[in-house]
Amino acid sequence: MKNILTAIALLALAVLPARAQRYEGVVDQTVALVGNDVVMLSDIEAEAQMMRARGATVDQSARCEILENFLSSKLFLTQARLDSLVVNDAQVSAMLDQRINEVMTTLGGEQKTEAYFGKPIYKLRQEWRDALSDQSLIQEMQRNVMSNVPKVTPRDVKKYCEETAPEDLPQISTKYRIRQIGLYPDREAAELAVKEQLISLRERVVNGEKFSTLARLYSQDPGSMSKGGELGMASKSIFWPAFSDAAMSLKVGQVSQVVETPDGFHIIQLIEREGDMFNARHILIKPQYTSADREKAFQKLDSIRNLIVVDSMSFADAARSFSEERHSATSGGLMADEYSGSSYFEKDQLKPADYQVLRYMKEGDVSQPFESLDNEGRNGNTIYKILYLEKVIPAHTANFEEDYNSLLDEVNNKNAMAAIDKFVEEKQKTTYIVIDPMFQGCDFQRKGWVK
Repeated sequence: MKNILTAIALLALAVLPARAQRYEGVVDQTVALVGNDVVMLSDIEAEAQMMRARGATVDQSARCEILENFLSSKLFLTQARLDSLVVNDAQVSAMLDQRINEVMTTLGGEQKTEAYFGKPIYKLRQEWRDALSDQSLIQEMQRNVMSNVPKVTPRDVKKYCEETAPEDLPQISTKYRIRQIGLYPDREAAELAVKEQLISLRERVVNGEKFSTLARLYSQDPGSMSKGGELGMASKSIFWPAFSDAAMSLKVGQVSQVVETPDGFHIIQLIEREGDMFNARHILIKPQYTSADREKAFQKLDSIRNLIVVDSMSFADAARSFSEERHSATSGGLMADEYSGSSYFEKDQLKPADYQVLRYMKEGDVSQPFESLDNEGRNGNTIYKILYLEKVIPAHTANFEEDYNSLLDEVNNKNAMAAIDKFVEEKQKTTYIVIDPMFQGCDFQRKGWVK
């Protein structure tokens, strides 16, 4: 149900914008009436303004889409009130905090957010809380509608396969089931060298050199090095806790001691702090390893590979005994997606270095040693590997025998979306709906809005 729930959540977001009286000189007015609820021009423009803040282009077609989302949401909201559904206050508070943090991070802090929306933060929080409360009711109503969809049976899935043209069935990408054995280089020596380098850089800043100049010369963070290490005003929640704690403990202009995160090692200079947000510069340096580290790991992996190839030890047993990759070692090296738990990977889910080796392998092959990255931090840490390709499922059109779960999701999604469409269509017929002439020319996705 993941896809349908995502689509429904986006529909529900239409209630979110804060109302205002003017946008770019446009006087506010009612542009739609749905039962007893109104949609204001300021509602449309507030959402358009939010979309622009995220970098989207907003034209009349986008405004029509915004309005249609509002119209659909109002129908669900009206029914939720009639059914006396209850708002989840804890969920609303969490969503509100997340939204405030996202917007302030995007716009660069509290003052810039207030200037952008023309309102103080406390007013935005109040308006967005009201809107999110409505969103909570809408989503609960949508879940109620979808809960009435009959449970899909294997017979339903088989019938869907038989009655759907092959070109309309889901296309399944090539999938790989893989085991790995990973060894890390000598971290202790490399980490000590990084710490000493950062301590030296910190001393240079304390002695008068510009932090920003040193960040451009030495930082390994591609996103900030060209800006002198500056990160921009952002919520502390988007950083690793160790990084945020260190930054928030500094005085303006002060430079931290060396801080370790999964991304590497940092020194941080605070530029500005504003509530739970801060702007800082940092220099990130990752441990660097020598050709000797690589050669040592490759020799050990070669020895392990030889044990496997001559049948002295299974790959799974070797992984349990030798692998240092903590996520897969205990399961015999079997790689699994950390979110879904699936042990099958598509090309785009794999590290580029892993796929470049895997693409030339056949089922049952054990690779030669190669250098890759693990899944720690934003970009990963250096690790040396050998892979065992356990199974390949070639790309194909979904079929009942091999892809039942994918087809089950497809049928559930279609049934849920059909239930949503049916609800909207029925409510369109029984609800008083009026749309202002300025929007009656819209090419709405659902017919029946303009009567």
